[in-house]
Amino acid sequence: MDLRKVKALIDLVEKSGISELEITEGEERVRISRNMMTTIAAPQHLNVAPAAVAMPMVAGAPVSAAAAAAAEEAAAEAEGHRVKSPMVGTFYRSASPGGKPFVEVGQTVAVGDTLCIIEAMKLLNEIESDQAGVVKAVLVENGQPVEYGEPLVIIG
Repeated sequence: MDLRKVKALIDLVEKSGISELEITEGEERVRISRNMMTTIAAPQHLNVAPAAVAMPMVAGAPVSAAAAAAAEEAAAEAEGHRVKSPMVGTFYRSASPGGKPFVEVGQTVAVGDTLCIIEAMKLLNEIESDQAGVVKAVLVENGQPVEYGEPLVIIG
């Protein structure tokens, strides 16, 4: 592949919002990727325990299995639309450590309002409301790992 083409592709990746580009011409293949952390301000609180040893937490303190079951029961009792995690990652309620949470219980949200951030593979993904209503519950603690499809917020 011509080096001028490669240079043009590099310029294209730098100027656009894409993080990775792969081109194949015949038997030649070029893959260009960039580190997105240089363009996104990462939260300063990335010291998170591995998911395998995560325990239910309330205000930073571990809770008993009975208390965790009670929290799950309360979430199950809350009627409304469940906003689920579209990916595996780490849940953050605010854009920065100590910052104001995107939403609080009782707050009215519109379609497209940011509810939280999920960090996945060093990328920060804003999770937006897909339904208007009132936030009835936030089901995940700040800094906790989340699974794909796990309910994050209930909107009524």
